[in-house]
Amino acid sequence: MSDAGTARAAPAEEHRYPCEQCGADLRYAPGQTKLVCDYCGHAQSIAPAGREKLAAMAEIDLARGLAQRIPPELLEETRATQCPNCGAKFDFDPSVHAAECPFCATPVVADTGLDRHIKPQALVPFRLTEEAAREALTRWLGSLWFAPNGLRDYARKGRRMQGIYTPFWTFDADTVSRYTGLRGDHYYETRTRRGPRGETRTERVQKTRWTPAAGRVARHFDDVVVLASTALPRDHVDSLEPWDLSALEPYRPDYLAGFRAEGYTVQLADGHAIARERMTRIIEHDVRRAIGGDVQKITSLATEWSGETFKHILLPIWLAAYKFRGRSYRFVVNGQTGEVKGERPYSWIKIAFAVLLGAILAAGAAYLIHLQEQGGGF
Repeated sequence: MSDAGTARAAPAEEHRYPCEQCGADLRYAPGQTKLVCDYCGHAQSIAPAGREKLAAMAEIDLARGLAQRIPPELLEETRATQCPNCGAKFDFDPSVHAAECPFCATPVVADTGLDRHIKPQALVPFRLTEEAAREALTRWLGSLWFAPNGLRDYARKGRRMQGIYTPFWTFDADTVSRYTGLRGDHYYETRTRRGPRGETRTERVQKTRWTPAAGRVARHFDDVVVLASTALPRDHVDSLEPWDLSALEPYRPDYLAGFRAEGYTVQLADGHAIARERMTRIIEHDVRRAIGGDVQKITSLATEWSGETFKHILLPIWLAAYKFRGRSYRFVVNGQTGEVKGERPYSWIKIAFAVLLGAILAAGAAYLIHLQEQGGGF
């Protein structure tokens, strides 16, 4: 069931940005606050957000969201298409009926079904241009060992990259955690041992003195970011952090002109579970620091959660999908910082050649050592 419950969502409006001079479609210029025309170069400024737009960035009560009691004004319906291969959910241009999935390069036919979901409240606009993102990707690909030549050709040929506004959840929470555990302090004893020939040896042996510990720790979590998409490997996208969320702007379609936006496929409850797991790991770190000593054991931990809220936001990712021997490989570039992560195939021919070369060099070195030992010299 959708997070929206049975609330009636407002249909999403179709937004077009024709150039005032030539009528062609404008696109958002990364790193700027304007829309530009690729045909005639005309630029139109994006008006700053008003107070009502800033109010739309307010946190939403998590309990209401999990109970599917989202206010109708925070919901919308769009015509979304879901990739049958990677599960990505995205919108097609109304005039396009078939294309490749931007995430895995699978051919996709446009769907006509309506998708009801929570509106994005805010986004971080693209800062890197496609050219800058490709340069970052090229440097990263060039640093890979044993990569197939075709992979590097991908970067050299300058194939288009997809600019994707990717969905994320952010979560806030106040926590108070009570714990019990053990504090371990290392100390050393000197022991004397007799060797196999009757000689004596002294050695320092580490031991640990354990004492009970108990107490409480408190922490406020602000904007714990969780990927709300299943189209990209979570570890790849997580490695693009940190994001500068101070650059968040109230959601407005102007920033999406010329880019794609993916709908979330990780539901709010699932995203919240991931966030809680991350927050719990941080709380455990706080507890270990509070216990002190050289090592710690946590025997019980009970956390009270309060003030939990969330937002649905979009973050900018440049994406390249590459097919090699029938398998799709994806590379992601943080559209704000230029950080790169990706999957990569290996050239087993190059690996085999490297292994063979290493064996030849090792054999040559062994032969020279043998000659030296035999007095043959060089």
